[in-house]
Amino acid sequence: MILDGRKTADVLNDILKQDVEKLNNKPRLEIILVGNNPASQSYVKSKLKTASKLGMIVNITNIPETALEKEVRDLIVAFNNNKEVHGILLQLPLPKHMNSDNLIELIDYKKDVDGFHTMNQGLLFQNKSGIRPATPLGIMMLLDYYNIPIEGKHVVVIGRSQIVGAPVAKMFLDRHGTVTITHSRTKNLNEITKQADILVAAIGKPKFVKKDMVKIGAVVIDVGINRVDDKLIGDVDFDEVEPIVSYITPVPKGVGPMTICALAHNLYKLYKEQEKHS
Repeated sequence: MILDGRKTADVLNDILKQDVEKLNNKPRLEIILVGNNPASQSYVKSKLKTASKLGMIVNITNIPETALEKEVRDLIVAFNNNKEVHGILLQLPLPKHMNSDNLIELIDYKKDVDGFHTMNQGLLFQNKSGIRPATPLGIMMLLDYYNIPIEGKHVVVIGRSQIVGAPVAKMFLDRHGTVTITHSRTKNLNEITKQADILVAAIGKPKFVKKDMVKIGAVVIDVGINRVDDKLIGDVDFDEVEPIVSYITPVPKGVGPMTICALAHNLYKLYKEQEKHS
């Protein structure tokens, strides 16, 4: 069965829209986009479109790739200090002359809509309330929508990034899954992935996961977005794997729309927290 991220996001966003309509003010997100990377521009447009449909305010500041890091720092500081701004998103990747880690740390963690700040990562790893990274959160929302059980299941994650692999593993652990994290240096990878009740592929290699790596009846979550011959291809060989599994996310229209849905939910949560303390 296909885990339809587009349909799920639409349903969850409709519920969120009703909540946003009840607010006195509208949640406001400031997106900083450096340069003109086509993939980044596409993501930003999707975020803008979704938030606008929900009645949220989104502003995009596009600065040239040749800009100095100080320009980005000054923007972040200004947004941090502006009480009308509820969320700040620094679109990655950044040009090589800019330090993305330092710039993310500069964002007020109470406005960190992406959940990348060390403080929010720390709250996640202590299982305390905070903003969760959008892609892992979107994955959890998708599994919950389809009532797929996590407790007691063996979850195998391929990939260990701070954006997807590590945080999604912790979120599965907090839901009582038994989690194995694998990566590019894992030996006997096929033997491990074949044990997975839930397999999350976030390695960034097109069609990397083949049929012989997947247990029959498994749930497969494909986080990969690889552009090959002007087509978007996942990390999973969908045509090979889909016939033997119980659930699988397509690429596109799988995890992607859920990431943007989770971002909108994060912005709403940040707004509510800030209103509570204002």
